[in-house]
Amino acid sequence: MCTPDSISGKTVLVTAHVAGLIDMVALPLWIGALIQYYHYSPEQAGLTVTIFLFGALLASLLVAPRFNRLPKRLAAAGGYGVGALAFFLIGQQPLENSPPQLIVLFHGLGGLGVGCALSFAHGAMGRSANPHRLFGTAHFALGIFALAFLSLVPQAIQQVSPTMLFKIIAAGMFIASVMMVIGFPHVADDRPRSLSDRKYSQVKIPPAAWFIIGVVMCMQLNQAMVFSFVERVGADHGFGIAGVNAALIALGFVNLFPGGLAALLQKRLSPIIVGVAGPLGQAILAMIIFNSRHYLPYAVAASLFVAMAIFTHVFLFGLLAQLDISGRAVAATPAMLMVGSCIGPALGGSIVQGIGYSGLGWAACMITGIAILSILLVRHYMLRATITASATPHTLTESIIE
Repeated sequence: MCTPDSISGKTVLVTAHVAGLIDMVALPLWIGALIQYYHYSPEQAGLTVTIFLFGALLASLLVAPRFNRLPKRLAAAGGYGVGALAFFLIGQQPLENSPPQLIVLFHGLGGLGVGCALSFAHGAMGRSANPHRLFGTAHFALGIFALAFLSLVPQAIQQVSPTMLFKIIAAGMFIASVMMVIGFPHVADDRPRSLSDRKYSQVKIPPAAWFIIGVVMCMQLNQAMVFSFVERVGADHGFGIAGVNAALIALGFVNLFPGGLAALLQKRLSPIIVGVAGPLGQAILAMIIFNSRHYLPYAVAASLFVAMAIFTHVFLFGLLAQLDISGRAVAATPAMLMVGSCIGPALGGSIVQGIGYSGLGWAACMITGIAILSILLVRHYMLRATITASATPHTLTESIIE
């Protein structure tokens, strides 16, 4: 039987992860294409992409609590099918005088489909034997895809047509949809065997898990806000198309490593320490990206920026799967990602238009402060739960329920 721990099941889930998080790879080209070729303002471009991300957020919020009650294979395959259709239709629109309302509509439709499908993929990952390792492997695959995508797609945009960006995204989602139909893994009942029906119905998501969700949302907000304008700030600072593309290719190469490295270091690093270092690193790199007038610091910081979030999120995903025994929080991973992602491009566009690129660096620092406070609260609640569990004959699970 195909399960989340079988080779075929892992392959399908990893493919779904890559297709569903394509915005993490495509954002700079996506925003750049809307500004350069569709003649959108930075604010309009950011808002358009935000519509896609908001659709994904909404879909995930609706389906994640129903993960165990909906037909998983049908929902995952149908979601990616809707996403593929939406992006194909965007790619069919003319560059000149394309109706913006139609572009926005297709973005929203695509987001709904992707959010639905990705929720089921991440929910299935959370039911695997080692969610940390599987999530890290999925991010490693996303890094391989990013390297190919950022190496080839800019050339396709310049040599063929800017609409190739959306057609390539559509093709990736179509492949994911077909794979969901063929081999979406069977997910067993998510109830731990030690819990009776009564106790299982009383399980609450512990406070520490909610603060982990907050950290993920803050980091994703920083990533979407900053990464959306990595390509534009490089061009506007005079680094040239070749220089900016080289930085993006380096970014894709660097992204090969954080997922696999996080999986290997699962037992060697504390998720709390990683949870503090990740947001702090984001803030430092953002300041360099938007304030450096020299190419080398810009290129190095840009190439490392996404890797910082990937490495940190693998640890937080594993910790969240461990803390939330019901599995609901893990299934809502797309929602946490998309809360930050859907705000980031629009917020970033408004800041650039009103203050300039340097404002993005300072905004990233403020968001980082919130993330670090949240991870410190995670540590506080975990320590308190451990003390409570050791002081009573109940298990940790029972202390969470009570």
